[in-house]
Amino acid sequence: MKKIPLHTKIFIGLFLGIIVGLVFGPKARSIEFIGTIFIRLITMVVVPLVFFSLALGTASLGDIKKLGRVGLKTFVYFTVTTAIAIIIGLFVANLLKPGTGLNEQVKQELFKNYQQAAQTKISAVQEKPSLISVLVNIVPTNPIKSMAEGEMLQVIFLALIFGLCLTLINPEKSRPLIQLFEGANDAVLQVVNLVMKFAPYGVLALLASIIGQFGLGILVTLLKYVLVTILGLSIHAFIIDGLLVRFLGRMSPGKFFQGITDAMLIAFSTSSSNATIPVALECLDELKVKREYSSFVVPLGATINMDGTALYQGAAAVFIAQIYGIPLSLGAQATIVLMALLASVGTAGVPGAGMIMLAMVLKQIGIPLEGVALILGVDRLLDMCRTTVNMIGNMAASVFIHSSEEKGLSKK
Repeated sequence: MKKIPLHTKIFIGLFLGIIVGLVFGPKARSIEFIGTIFIRLITMVVVPLVFFSLALGTASLGDIKKLGRVGLKTFVYFTVTTAIAIIIGLFVANLLKPGTGLNEQVKQELFKNYQQAAQTKISAVQEKPSLISVLVNIVPTNPIKSMAEGEMLQVIFLALIFGLCLTLINPEKSRPLIQLFEGANDAVLQVVNLVMKFAPYGVLALLASIIGQFGLGILVTLLKYVLVTILGLSIHAFIIDGLLVRFLGRMSPGKFFQGITDAMLIAFSTSSSNATIPVALECLDELKVKREYSSFVVPLGATINMDGTALYQGAAAVFIAQIYGIPLSLGAQATIVLMALLASVGTAGVPGAGMIMLAMVLKQIGIPLEGVALILGVDRLLDMCRTTVNMIGNMAASVFIHSSEEKGLSKK
């Protein structure tokens, strides 16, 4: 009997989750704990996986010059693609005007239902540290505490330093430690393989809970905004990333998207870039992208590369401004691009982080922060979509770095 592929099982789980959510409504939340266990199982291995794989990836680059070259390419790629994503979000929102024509009664109902949740997001923005504080806090004072609390930027910094130092010491002394890390990394990946057998059930429970809690009514109310945002996300993921994979990564877009299906489904169902890291690395292995590149790019991208989230911020800011009747000048929209770029650095790869980033952008350009309440009802759905685009961008970047570095080696 032919074995059913994992992505097919996950897709079935998604479909059944929608059915269960629609049939049982709020009662479907009673199985949410299954999805929570699934996310916790994946999250459990994220810190050790990121540390071991990134340290090994850095050490395997071989020298400081190569590390610097790969790091610079990755940073430039992330910056450019994030800027493109924001511009796409602004363009589709300005062109299709999703915020015009919203019924005043519907607007007041949205404010009434989500005002309290919006205040929580606003409070989080007011407590947000400055960019300088973020940069300072990248350096951990207690590495064990950073790992225990899942401070991903600090874990990444520690892994980079550790991997770099492994290349600087005597190979006879570094080799046993590298072999230990390789064994630990293989063990963590085996845990991931076991956890993924549970994925279809976790996905079913998560989606059933979301649909049961919010239903489809709020989606119908804000359908125009949702469709415009999803259109922008689709353009970036399938056209921009597809073209980048084809011309910079020298890989067929069809092969790429087929190869990363599992990671896309996990990103969509969990809304967590961090939780998707293990699956993304496995998918890139299948696409013959060397682990020395993917283990550097993907964990870093899950923390600082937010193409989907940045695009969503551009579209959402214009949408809320249109509802309030506030015209946005080119200068204001340029500010959105800059703010979204800066806000993406260090944003946690967890569900809901994008909403806090949006509130920061709104505050900067003078749009009432209470406008966040207008879109909270559909934020979970769009969070699932933008996280998927975030991870597609990270995996496309890995393909590009692999192709670029291997082409350089072949010329030598």
